[in-house]
Amino acid sequence: MATDNFDKLVDDLQNQIFEETKEAYGDVAFQRWLTPLYKGRIDLPDGYGRVTGSCGDTIEIFLRFENGKVQEASFETDGCGSSTICGSFTAELAIGKTPDDLADITGESILEILGGLPEEDRHCAFLAANALREALKNYMQRFHRES
Repeated sequence: MATDNFDKLVDDLQNQIFEETKEAYGDVAFQRWLTPLYKGRIDLPDGYGRVTGSCGDTIEIFLRFENGKVQEASFETDGCGSSTICGSFTAELAIGKTPDDLADITGESILEILGGLPEEDRHCAFLAANALREALKNYMQRFHRES
């Protein structure tokens, strides 16, 4: 009987956390928080960027190019849920893009896709965009050196 009560308490708390998170972040960000896409490292990426924000979170972006476009993109973070959400959407946005197109992915464009974030978490979108810029810069430096 005590186990049943404990299980119900845990389930109730989990549901409360989910509802509060969904309300604060919106459905798009909430779903990505539950199931982050494009998470993980790419071995020997063509472009790699790593940025640590003033909050202490680090986002890494990995890019693999084929025929002048991003064929594969992924991210890693040691940060909060918002960093995970933003890293995931940044990697998704990068796929299929040329280097010129990548320059158009900004913190604001990430926030627009998410429908915004709570004010205290908005910086995560800019952190992810900056990591993408670093990965693009890394790719361009390597590309021009090898050409």
